[in-house]
Amino acid sequence: MTPIPDRFAVKFAPMQVRFGTPAAQAVAEELARLGVERAVVLSTRSQEPAARAFSVAVGGRVVDVFAGAAMHTPVEVTARAVALVRALRADAVVALGGGSAIGLGKAIALHTDVPQIAVPTTYAGSESTAILGQTEAGRKTTITDPKVQPEVIIYDPALVVSLPVALTVTSGLNAIAHACEALYARDHNPLTSALAVQGLQAMLGGLPDVVAAPDDLAARARTQYGAFLCGLVLGQVGMSLHHKLCHVLGGSFGLPHSETHAVILPHALHYNAAHVGAALAPLEDLVGAPGAGMQRFARQLGAPMALRDLGMAAGDLDRAAEIAVQNPYWNPRPVELTAIRALLGRAWAGEVAE
Repeated sequence: MTPIPDRFAVKFAPMQVRFGTPAAQAVAEELARLGVERAVVLSTRSQEPAARAFSVAVGGRVVDVFAGAAMHTPVEVTARAVALVRALRADAVVALGGGSAIGLGKAIALHTDVPQIAVPTTYAGSESTAILGQTEAGRKTTITDPKVQPEVIIYDPALVVSLPVALTVTSGLNAIAHACEALYARDHNPLTSALAVQGLQAMLGGLPDVVAAPDDLAARARTQYGAFLCGLVLGQVGMSLHHKLCHVLGGSFGLPHSETHAVILPHALHYNAAHVGAALAPLEDLVGAPGAGMQRFARQLGAPMALRDLGMAAGDLDRAAEIAVQNPYWNPRPVELTAIRALLGRAWAGEVAE
């Protein structure tokens, strides 16, 4: 057993987390419990029909749908949503969707302090954290504030059954990235490491089953549980190089969120593996060598392997590396321009992460 340090601290936000109850029923019950009378449901444009049907199923406490959520939470979208919430005198928001809808709910709460109910339809796990990432003027930044932590999270495997297999894989790898970086975070502790390992076991074990049988509710529930644990640990410790690179590539170059995580994760793990001692040993037990093993796992599930396939131009790699080394997140290995440019070059070409 890993020795327990003499002194460490953990923090858990007060939140209600529900597994298994049909989502519309659970949301209606939670709105009543919270005394909410005028809720707004948030979604992306593509999910608007589902959001409107969901609102009808929830019942009369929902007064409108805002279907303008977008990747990386642009501040101009938040401004429009906040204006609607205030105009309607809404007293809660219900985020139905992935990171775009949930991020918008967090941003609205930051400005209005209305309670949030998060109903995830992907595996990103951001609903479990008090972290908000938002984009302004081509740069993505993050803040941590208790106001942006959802008060209620509803997990219903029926909502992710229809999630396309490709997005299931990349969204799952996004969640896995949280747990991987938590293992060697500067402020990790025995509890966060235990959460990370259990999250990895659930996700790495469950994703192949979901890919083989996308309508398997038990497998979907297992991966939802894993995503929750990976998100929970994300809210406990600081993230490192992997998340910094993904924020740069998404916020400054518009690359798709979960797909970018899928490509970058093996390369970031390989970059750090020799500098973290035995911290990644639990991951090695599951996939082998952290970089190449994670890449092999992702490839077997059909994940994208190269940034160029996501629309990244080769001519933007130098600028991406320069942005990435500005105000870097803490990382166990120094974040140096030449090494980061080489990492991005390998990720752009889809080379083996070793």
